[in-house]
Amino acid sequence: MKMNKIISAIAGLGVVAGIALASVGTASASEFPIKHPKEQKWSFAGPFGKWDIGQLQRGFKVYTEVCSACHSLGLVSFRNLKALGYSDAQVKAIAAEYEVTDGPDAEGEMFERPAVASDRFPLVFPNEAAAAAANNGAAPPDFSLLAKARAPERGFPTFVFDIFTLYAENGPDYIYSLLTGYGEEAGEHETSEGTHYNPYFIASASLAMANPLEDELVEYDDGTPGTVDNYAKDVAAFMMWAAEPHLVERKAMGFKVLLFLAVFSMLLYLTKKQVFASLKD
Repeated sequence: MKMNKIISAIAGLGVVAGIALASVGTASASEFPIKHPKEQKWSFAGPFGKWDIGQLQRGFKVYTEVCSACHSLGLVSFRNLKALGYSDAQVKAIAAEYEVTDGPDAEGEMFERPAVASDRFPLVFPNEAAAAAANNGAAPPDFSLLAKARAPERGFPTFVFDIFTLYAENGPDYIYSLLTGYGEEAGEHETSEGTHYNPYFIASASLAMANPLEDELVEYDDGTPGTVDNYAKDVAAFMMWAAEPHLVERKAMGFKVLLFLAVFSMLLYLTKKQVFASLKD
């Protein structure tokens, strides 16, 4: 029996080691991104992270004035903007700037109407084919889940440490790095015609999207300097909120659960100790 346990333990260690080596092999074999994302300090990082409402509003402004020309926000409703500190009247005014397709009417026809708070942000293009045709053959991805869906693998053993540090900002780090990564020399890396070199792009050395940001492009209402660095960080934070709006609440609940489990485990230990002490007597 003891020998079987030893063999099982060795086999288990072998499986873990195999997975680790496979992860290392995959990471080393992957050519892109050329440069790993630059880790930033985010207000929502860690177990006690909070949303920076001012930053989210600035990020939303960058989205509406720059990014919304190509990228949709199809899974976010206008009423969700109240979580960013906007009043009901402000949300209603923002929604009224958009038109959505509704219907059918009494004659069976679809029609356009001003959006209301319960509507979602309308799609920029009617379908993916139309989006690709208007953007050099590459359809711009929807912003709704991008901060959770696009991020390079961190590999072994980094992802193990991430479990204990509660690192979940890989997506915003990647978006920030990508938006600030234009302008570098391609060097020995080949780029296709009509694409733009960016060493942080996850799929290749270049991408179809040109650099969308430049200094003084957006004027912030709160007086924050209009720099590419600020634009990139603010819109990345906004995209993280769009992808996981209940992130802060989830972390708070997780901390409470861990605290409960710690107290409950201590009570179980003390109860067990008391019970076995009485049995000895």
